[in-house]
Amino acid sequence: MKEIKKLQELNACSEAIVWLKTQPDFQTAWNNCRRGDWMLWLLGRLSKSPRSKSRKKLVLAACECARLTLPYVTEGEDRPLKAIETAEKWAMGKATLEEVRDAADAADAAAYAAAYAAAYAAAYAAYAAAYAAYAADAASAAAYAAHAAAKKETLNQCADIARKHYPEAPKF
Repeated sequence: MKEIKKLQELNACSEAIVWLKTQPDFQTAWNNCRRGDWMLWLLGRLSKSPRSKSRKKLVLAACECARLTLPYVTEGEDRPLKAIETAEKWAMGKATLEEVRDAADAADAAAYAAAYAAAYAAAYAAYAAAYAAYAADAASAAAYAAHAAAKKETLNQCADIARKHYPEAPKF
């Protein structure tokens, strides 16, 4: 499958490559994947410039994954939610990248102060919007941090979210 070579060129993790080899084709793999972090990582690697429609769509998916962590944020701590909301506003043309960076930094500070993954998920989702070079890693990290915070089937939920936003497997 040609996608395996492309993923190797993008430095996909070996676990993802091994799993992909068990799938009959890439669309089937996309439909069967239960690792939202892998999916968001790939979408991030393939997304365009920071102000592109593809980046904004990716940010909305990452924010939706990050929202899965909000029930695990300490009551009264609003910085993670504000980071998510600001990133969503940016994707809809209602906030600047500077506002997103500030909100992401605040959520990151909240995570550092409290050492909880829920705030990291929000910060990573916002960073996916704010920093073009890190979009792939930040979007994937949002899904993985959501998983770490929720300690449930969150990667599966993030995979479903990725498929909701991207029903067709990405084209290389």
